[in-house]
Amino acid sequence: MSQQQLRRGPSRPDPDPHLPHGPRPARIVRWLGGLGCAAAGYAVFQSLVGVLPGSIDGESARYAIAVVSGLATAVAAWLSAALLRTRYADSDNTPVLTGQLTGTASALAGPGPLPALFSAAYDTLAEQACVVDDPVRGRLTGWAHSLGESGPGRPTSVGTAYGLHIMLDLGMPEGRIGAGDLVDTLWRLRLPDGGWSARSQGSEPRPEVTALVLGALARAGASRERLAAEVTGCEAGFTHELDRTGRELTHVVTTVLRGLLRAAPGSDALPLLRDALVEGAVTDPRRQHRRCWGYRLAPFHGPPSPLHTAQAVVALDRAARVLGGESANGRAAREDGVRWLLACPDAPHDACLDLANLREEVRRPRTDDPSRHEVLNVRHFTASWVVRALLTPGARDIAREDGLEEEWRERLNGAASAVWAGQTDGIWTWVRDDTSELRRPMWMTYQGLSALRAHAVWVYQPNG
Repeated sequence: MSQQQLRRGPSRPDPDPHLPHGPRPARIVRWLGGLGCAAAGYAVFQSLVGVLPGSIDGESARYAIAVVSGLATAVAAWLSAALLRTRYADSDNTPVLTGQLTGTASALAGPGPLPALFSAAYDTLAEQACVVDDPVRGRLTGWAHSLGESGPGRPTSVGTAYGLHIMLDLGMPEGRIGAGDLVDTLWRLRLPDGGWSARSQGSEPRPEVTALVLGALARAGASRERLAAEVTGCEAGFTHELDRTGRELTHVVTTVLRGLLRAAPGSDALPLLRDALVEGAVTDPRRQHRRCWGYRLAPFHGPPSPLHTAQAVVALDRAARVLGGESANGRAAREDGVRWLLACPDAPHDACLDLANLREEVRRPRTDDPSRHEVLNVRHFTASWVVRALLTPGARDIAREDGLEEEWRERLNGAASAVWAGQTDGIWTWVRDDTSELRRPMWMTYQGLSALRAHAVWVYQPNG
């Protein structure tokens, strides 16, 4: 297992927002308020005593008029200051933080950065979509594994499935890319014997890729009847006897679990996969003996991994909601995973070791020659997974129950900042291992956009 951490420069804090001083009348009243209401009243009293004409009968009458006028001035000054404080609390002179909205339309200074980012991402994906007329499969519309690959582009199952997910997240504002074309392409890329595989996996279907495609198709509205045959094939091939390697890897099991929860929420395989994921947790003595996950679900599990723990938390939280509950052991494992993520000892939380990107290899014996292995290199965008895990409903409930809401916000916002830092105009870049070559994989852009969108939904406040 090799590991890679992308280097990031220190994030620059946003400058403090400028606080306008307001119009001149407000400044005068604030200056008067600085003297104090009593001082203002006393000043009026002294002035009147000196200027009232002596023709007013009696010294006591002059003093009475001055006292009444002074009190009236003091009360008026106090009321004016209170009124201005109330107005300024709701006016557009109050600084508005990024991602917040004030209660009135006149206070909206403009959109945040996400609309422009989403628009730029859509434009790039629309420009770089591949359209190929295959003599056997027909017209294929979609994306290669990465944007900007050398040579003639050709849609792949993985690139097009993630592209479809992105289009569904962005809402496809216009017709340059049609969901129907992408769905048709994924069906045409189906292998002759059913299922789907990655480009490097050859002609044998693999459950993690099949589940990914099925999840995208189900989300796009494919009929359950058409999906059913592919679901059955995915379930049948994902057993300890036929795919021991896949069943022992956290990444593969969570990917299949998430895909089937979308495509076949009534599948009999779902409780079995959920229980296997729970049983594969390990205990970390360095973080209060909390349960977490390594990259394997069977010995040797590997070191505790924030990435794989986040993937397990997301899958278990979703399974609990779709399947209508969870066992006491399953719930305890999921909650321990959340607490383990919240116990990150490193800082700052937008560049901590828990957010280091990872790479792992899925090595399976080839069916045509068991002495040789099929190798799939899998890269992981850790920060995006931490955002998704901490935004699960169960994670928010745990933070509230344990009194860890501040730690939860700090780690969530740090991970979201790390996600943001990895993109340029809405497209994320992966630095290839041991080289300076940059790649823009579709899966990374999907995970980045999805994490930022989920975080933006969480921070939205309709009244500021």
